[in-house]
Amino acid sequence: MIRIIMHGCNGKMGQVISGMIAEDPELQMAAGIDPRDDGHNPYPVFPDISLCNVEADCLIDFSTASVVDRMLEYCVEHKLPCVLCTTGLSGEQLAKVEKAAEQVAVLRSANMSLGINLLLKLVKRAAQVLAPAGFDIEILEKHHNLKLDAPSGTALALADSVNQELGDEYEYVYDRSGRRARRPRKEIGISAVRGGTIVGEHDVIFAGTDEVVTLSHAAHSKAVFGRGAVQAAKFLAGKPAGLYDMSSVIEDVLG
Repeated sequence: MIRIIMHGCNGKMGQVISGMIAEDPELQMAAGIDPRDDGHNPYPVFPDISLCNVEADCLIDFSTASVVDRMLEYCVEHKLPCVLCTTGLSGEQLAKVEKAAEQVAVLRSANMSLGINLLLKLVKRAAQVLAPAGFDIEILEKHHNLKLDAPSGTALALADSVNQELGDEYEYVYDRSGRRARRPRKEIGISAVRGGTIVGEHDVIFAGTDEVVTLSHAAHSKAVFGRGAVQAAKFLAGKPAGLYDMSSVIEDVLG
């Protein structure tokens, strides 16, 4: 039985994942961490991770960037593997993630969806073929009106996936309102839409002369991210220190 601490247990994703863990015979909810708690959870909830005194095998984090530093310190201190799903981390925080991974297993992904992680691989192949042929590259992401960060971590991951394939020669552009000039060839435009209850949609657009290739992914419920996080926790529990990603989980599933 793998015992899980859910960091951000009363958020929307925290509740989705808690429900999945309750129905999984391989997993058990050990505790939750959340400053907001009305006592409805069937497991102990602590307002701050520093107060948690419950033994566990893995932590799943779906919280906010402001509390990630304390969470990483806790995981390092307790040698607790961590599935880090929170987005919007600063460069300084990403450096702390890498530092923590020297002492404990950390799996970080901008998006836990299997489909998105496949898309990350597909856009690399498309970039290999289409960018040298002069195709412009644009990324459009859409999310609900409660999402705090923009662009999404997934949109940036898609941009990075393309850019790495192209020798990191492309510049990211988020706003063209102050520029009156032709579009440079080596740029990736990234646009964000916020509205309604959109769970998450991402389009990677390769626009060439007289033709457009669009690779898309749409999530219709938060369950797709929860399933990925749960699978990642099963993979990570007991793993040695290191920085892992969803590619490792996919390879493990495929055998």
